[in-house]
Amino acid sequence: MGKLKRIHAIALAGVMAIAIAVPIAIAQSKEAKEGGRQHHGMRGGGHRMGGEFFRNLDLTDAQKVQMKQIRESHSQTVRPLMEQIRAKRAEIRQSSEGGTFNEALVAQKLNEIAPLEAKLMGEKSRLHQEMLSVLTAEQKAKLEQSRSKWAERRANKQSAK
Repeated sequence: MGKLKRIHAIALAGVMAIAIAVPIAIAQSKEAKEGGRQHHGMRGGGHRMGGEFFRNLDLTDAQKVQMKQIRESHSQTVRPLMEQIRAKRAEIRQSSEGGTFNEALVAQKLNEIAPLEAKLMGEKSRLHQEMLSVLTAEQKAKLEQSRSKWAERRANKQSAK
């Protein structure tokens, strides 16, 4: 029986890894096709929308207000999607507690998560476009330069691995 539990645990770990890796791989694949131009975080630093890149653009106070309004507007749509995804992932984790593995339930939950993640990606893309529409031509050019530098640093880090 111990061997069967180990197999189930390994299988669950594999399914969960795939559930996490597939959206990331899709995003990276899309980013690579677009030349590293897709960035869709909702807040915070790094390369995310509203993060480091926008801080370096010398936004006017009016633009900052617009950006904040756009983020808040989208968070009303994005937050429920993220909560649904989180809840379904929790159901997957709970389904394996006690050493049992319900492959059908996991498959069902993954099938329920996929369209939610697709919708989430669409919302993040809309957010991105709305935020770009606030920028002047000069700010967009400066943003593109920052993105190129970031992509180059990221590529250098990955090639060094």
